[in-house]
Amino acid sequence: MNFYLLDDDRNIRRILAQIITDRELGNVCGYGSNGHEGLDEVFDLKPDIIIVDLLMPEMDGITFVEHAKPGLPDTAFVMLSQVSSKEMIAAAYEAGIEFFIQKPINSIEVETVIQKVRQNLSMKRTLQKVQELFTEDIPGTLDRASAPASETENESPLASCQEAVASLQLILQRLGIAGDIGSRDIISVVEYMIQNHSEAADLTLNELCSRFSETPKSMEQRIRRAAAAGLSNLAHLGLEDYGNEIFTEYSNTLYNFEQVRREMDFIRGKSEKRGNIKIKSFLNALVMYCVHK
Repeated sequence: MNFYLLDDDRNIRRILAQIITDRELGNVCGYGSNGHEGLDEVFDLKPDIIIVDLLMPEMDGITFVEHAKPGLPDTAFVMLSQVSSKEMIAAAYEAGIEFFIQKPINSIEVETVIQKVRQNLSMKRTLQKVQELFTEDIPGTLDRASAPASETENESPLASCQEAVASLQLILQRLGIAGDIGSRDIISVVEYMIQNHSEAADLTLNELCSRFSETPKSMEQRIRRAAAAGLSNLAHLGLEDYGNEIFTEYSNTLYNFEQVRREMDFIRGKSEKRGNIKIKSFLNALVMYCVHK
């Protein structure tokens, strides 16, 4: 992972660079002391992660993120600040940051956040490739039969399947929908998608549901309701605390963050439209979580 550090305090940049280097978290590819300087460099450097201070002269961190993020869709932004205002923190997350780190800097917190951001980035990049994995019958993560013998010789198909289901149940529990009747349908469909990835890629949700139910439309509706309930629960968590671990984990992977934010606006009465969910993308993301457990 390549990092770009943007802070008007040279000592903060030095401390961050030392943490990243000493703990072997990645490579620092550039530094900046203000937002304008950062914008002049990050589009050429295209770092994986940008750590940016909230309060800087000339251009604050939120404005910087708003300008930089559209041109760096594959870059994760982490914000630093001594500010504890919920409104400011909310504005930072709405601008597109992944995590918020409070100053003074704590090396353990910095490492924990960076590891989480790295994990989320890896997940997002895997999800971006999921359509390719599902539309071409190529050897890959989902193709257990093509894995080297060393990876499979001690793992039976039944054990692998049970582990995937256990991972999926944990995710559904964290979303607050484990008890929803639609969650049982989600488990059935995701399990099928893992085992039959090349075939499942070309099937609609209704066609997938027809593999398990004589009334696939009803099953599809149950899945949609469960996914929508998960979105609503996630939005409520974000309203209470933008830094909530479950919110930061799934709002940018299982769901689209813009749609999560729309759901939050609906809950607050700021919008009449609820967040939308692309169910096949939601299911694909669940598959990726299970196979990368």
